[in-house]
Amino acid sequence: IENSPAKDIEKNVKAMMTQGFSKLDLVTRDEFDIQAQVLEKTRARLEALEIQVAALEAQLNKPA
Repeated sequence: IENSPAKDIEKNVKAMMTQGFSKLDLVTRDEFDIQAQVLEKTRARLEALEIQVAALEAQLNKPA
């Protein structure tokens, strides 16, 4: 089976697909997951900073 025409076709198709994908600007699943985690941390930090800014603005706008 290793030397069958079907196996040759499979190897050729895989090689063509690999070559085609290498021309595209794709990321691996691991890279995507890492960036998703970074984005989630950034969003959480942004929300915390928004709350902090709102509290500081409230203190500035308080009548003395």
